[in-house]
Amino acid sequence: VRFKDEAHLLRIINKIVATVGRRVDESSPMCDARLPDGSRVNIAVRPVAVDGPLVSIRKFSKRPYSMERLIDIGALKPQMFELLKASVYGRISIIVSGGTGSGKTTMLNALSSYISPRERLLTIEDAAELQLQQPHVARLETRPPSPEGKGEIRQRELVKNALRMRPDRVIVGECRGGEAFDMLQAMNTGHEGSMTTIHANTPRDALRRLEQMVGMAGFAMSELAIRQTIASAVQLILQLQRMPDGKRRVVSVAEVTGMEGDVIQMQEIYRYTREGVDENGQVLGSFRATGVRPSFLAALKTMGFEFPPSVFDSSRPL
Repeated sequence: VRFKDEAHLLRIINKIVATVGRRVDESSPMCDARLPDGSRVNIAVRPVAVDGPLVSIRKFSKRPYSMERLIDIGALKPQMFELLKASVYGRISIIVSGGTGSGKTTMLNALSSYISPRERLLTIEDAAELQLQQPHVARLETRPPSPEGKGEIRQRELVKNALRMRPDRVIVGECRGGEAFDMLQAMNTGHEGSMTTIHANTPRDALRRLEQMVGMAGFAMSELAIRQTIASAVQLILQLQRMPDGKRRVVSVAEVTGMEGDVIQMQEIYRYTREGVDENGQVLGSFRATGVRPSFLAALKTMGFEFPPSVFDSSRPL
C-alpha cells in the first residue's frame, strides 16, 4: 500500500497525533506518539525532515512476551529466570540496561508479570507502552510544551508526583535525564522493587550513565554522594544485547554489592559468552554462571525461595 502524496501522509500523521493530544507542524516538527494498541510512533516533518514527512512505527506483539517465551527463543536460561522471578517477587530494585532495540521494554513487561497482584503500581513514560497485567496499575505520561512553550510536564515532575500517590512500586519506562535522581530516591525511600530501563552497553556503563543523569538534576552533590545513593538504591542490573543475527539475549546479570572507598562494587552472577558464528550467520554461545552467589539470597530464603547449588555452578554451561 502506498500513500498518494505528501499531503495524504500528513493527514494520516495528524490523525495519529490527534488521538493522543499531540500536534505536528513547522513550529514543532517532531513528535513521539502511540497507536491504540500501544505501538510507538515517531514522526518528523519538514523542515527537520529534508525529503518530506518521516514516520517510524515500532509495533508490539499482540501477545506480550512472557518469560517462558523468552526462554524458548533463547534470550535467557531457566536458572536465570528462577533468580529473576524471585528477585521481582522479593522486591529487589532492578535496572534493565541495553542499546536501542535490544528488548529492554519487552524484558520489563515480562519481569513485571511476577509482581504481586495486591501491589499498587505506578508507571511513568514518555509514550505509554508498558503492558502490565496487574489489576492495580496507574499510568502517567509526559506532555510536551504547547506552541507558546508552556505546559510541559517532564518525567521528573511525574516521578515526584507519583511518590505522593501511595505506590508500592514505581516503574519508569526509561531514565534519560534528571528523573534518575528522583527514581533513585524512590528506591531508597520505601519503594523497593521499583524498575526502570537505561541505555548503556555494559552494567558498569549503566552505573556511569546513572551518575551523569543524576548530575543533570542540577543538585550540588559530590561524586561520592551520588555513588553512595546509587549503590544503596540499585541491587540488580540486567544487560541486554541485540546480536548480529538479530536475536536479543540477556548477556549479563550483575549485582551491585555496595561501596569500597569511592568505587561502586559489582559482581557478575550470569554471563553470556559468544563463541563464534555458524554457516547460517547465527551467533553461537553459551550462558554460564560465574560461581558467585548473590548477597540477597538470604532475604529471598525468608520468602520461601530456595536455590540449589547447581544454579550457580560455573563448571558447565547452563
